[in-house]
Amino acid sequence: MTIVNTHQAEAWNGYEGNHWADHYTRYDAVNSGFNDYLLHHVRDGDRVLDVGCGNGQVTRLAARRAGHVTGIDLSAPMLHVARAAAEAEGIAAVDFQQGDAQVHPFPAGSYDLVMSRFGIMFFADPVAAFANIARGLRSGGRVAMLSLRSAGDSDLGAVLNALAAHLPAPEPDQDGVGPTSLSDPGHIGEVFTAAGFAEVEATPVEAMQVWGSDADDAADFLMAWGPVRFLLERGDPAAALRARTALVSALRPFEQPDAVRLRGTANLITAIRP
Repeated sequence: MTIVNTHQAEAWNGYEGNHWADHYTRYDAVNSGFNDYLLHHVRDGDRVLDVGCGNGQVTRLAARRAGHVTGIDLSAPMLHVARAAAEAEGIAAVDFQQGDAQVHPFPAGSYDLVMSRFGIMFFADPVAAFANIARGLRSGGRVAMLSLRSAGDSDLGAVLNALAAHLPAPEPDQDGVGPTSLSDPGHIGEVFTAAGFAEVEATPVEAMQVWGSDADDAADFLMAWGPVRFLLERGDPAAALRARTALVSALRPFEQPDAVRLRGTANLITAIRP
């Protein structure tokens, strides 16, 4: 397997990937409110590629209506979950491949639709990555992908701000990209156009995200989430305790009788390969 996004490969085959795999139902609860934005674009009989498929929830749901769906991801732990879930659900029209979508040798013109639920923001060279993905699409093939908007647009951003006084400042991402690298619609248009796509649109969308059963449960989950955990490791135990207290307080206003729900925001990116 050829990998150019080496830092991402290390993260998603290390703590980050294992945490997502071990807690796949919780991460699906966070992100599944966005599923229909993607599944709306799946047509009967489509050959679909799911980029950054992770634990494979969207891949499996798409396979129930498409002809066949291939999920690709860097993370071996998450792909193990995806394959086991597909087998347990009796879904045959699906396969999962470990690979770096920036350079993976996709068969030319093989797909009718390429989709992704937040799996496209970490490419070392986004234009090269999306050009490579485009080669796998047939002429007239479609794209439906989700990328995160600025954290300040979401409830999660406000909650995480409560941690800022208690954690070291985050270091720049080693690949020069990060979760909000495709937050700006203008930049999205430039990247996808340079990669060879046409009719590029970035539509703002939002969904409610379930982060836990109550504020304490959600705080514990967020404290173990990779980006937060890595910052905690650079601080001292006393600061970690203060951070958790601040986080619980910030989450209290979002408690509902059955869960903590935060409003999440994203861009729905659609495009056509000419």
